[in-house]
Amino acid sequence: MPEHPTATRLRLAGLCFLLQILTIILFAAFVRYSPESSPSLCSPQLNCSWRNQDSGFQHLRFRDVHLQALLGFGLLLAFLSRYELGSTAVSILVVAFAIQWAVLIQGFLYFFLNGKIFVGAQSMVSADFCTAAILISAGAVVGRVNPVQMLLLTLLGVALFTLNEYILLSLMGVSDSGGSLTVHTFGAYFGLMVSRILHQPHMDGRKGQQDTGHRPDVFAAVGTICLWIFWPSFASATTAHDNAEPWAVLNTYFSLVASTVATFVLSPVLHEESTLRMVQIQDATVAGVAMMGMAGEMLVTPFGALIAGFLAGLIPPLGFRFLTPVLRSRLKIPDTCGVHNVHGLPGLLGALLGVQQAPQNPIPALACRLGLVFPLVAQGSRTVANQALCQLCALPITLLLATLGGCLTGEL
Repeated sequence: MPEHPTATRLRLAGLCFLLQILTIILFAAFVRYSPESSPSLCSPQLNCSWRNQDSGFQHLRFRDVHLQALLGFGLLLAFLSRYELGSTAVSILVVAFAIQWAVLIQGFLYFFLNGKIFVGAQSMVSADFCTAAILISAGAVVGRVNPVQMLLLTLLGVALFTLNEYILLSLMGVSDSGGSLTVHTFGAYFGLMVSRILHQPHMDGRKGQQDTGHRPDVFAAVGTICLWIFWPSFASATTAHDNAEPWAVLNTYFSLVASTVATFVLSPVLHEESTLRMVQIQDATVAGVAMMGMAGEMLVTPFGALIAGFLAGLIPPLGFRFLTPVLRSRLKIPDTCGVHNVHGLPGLLGALLGVQQAPQNPIPALACRLGLVFPLVAQGSRTVANQALCQLCALPITLLLATLGGCLTGEL
């Protein structure tokens, strides 16, 4: 029996109140501003390397990453005209809570010293990366869950994302600066598993006939422009800070342009429409940058980024035409915004590209640059073969945590 709307509103109001009060109490008990913002308060136990750089640049980078999470990822949830306004409101709710929760959960692992969590530009960028992954997960179930369920998804998703990121980046020493694995792959398959558990044949079958009118193209156009403007900063926000040339930025741009051209090559062949929808260009844009998430600061030639981006741009048209119907009919996994085609598969291929790039031995000058990407290799404590193996092992670990965590979240 469906729940009365008044009860749903009261549950949402009560849950928001309780979660906000809880975070306020936890912030009061643990969270303080980082000494990196004060030139006279930098403890030797804290990583204050950011303080030695241009602080204005770091805050601009944080601004770009935050706008990317809110506008670029958030507007992806406005894919369908049936859900556009409600889903945008829910995406803002997810962002508002996920950032607070991520600061706490990540803080206990990364920024905890002497009983306090120290918050600065770096911790806020990390929280935005986590928020982006949760927004991707939400794209798989948007329109099929209520805001209360979305908050619960955020609550557990942030914790699982942080656990996966900690295992990969801190314990295994994996390089994934743009989030091919930690953001795109985890977010996509976590959301898909939640969608699978929540699958209700009668309701999902009725909602499967989705309204795809032209109004969403306005949201898609704005979201795509935001992706082009802010994603290079997003992709390079956690790269090796000593890099003189922004490899991740340049490779991301090259991948963007190639993936966009790719969708103009394939979509007219697969679809009868005379002109491309803006949503299709948006999908290709996201796929291109997802492909560059891990390998963005590793690729040493621009044409490599063009090839990878072009291949990534072919994935969404093929996926929506051939894979999405199989997911829905055979595997019983409704995928409202197509996160499997846009984030999941490109993220997987981006991770494999990163594995392939890890053992490369370019000319000495470039090898020195790649030493910044793999500090354990540069220090001599790990061989390039072991680094490549770690990069490869990160893939099944991410898939395992995402699928098991998604199943658990869906059951709850």
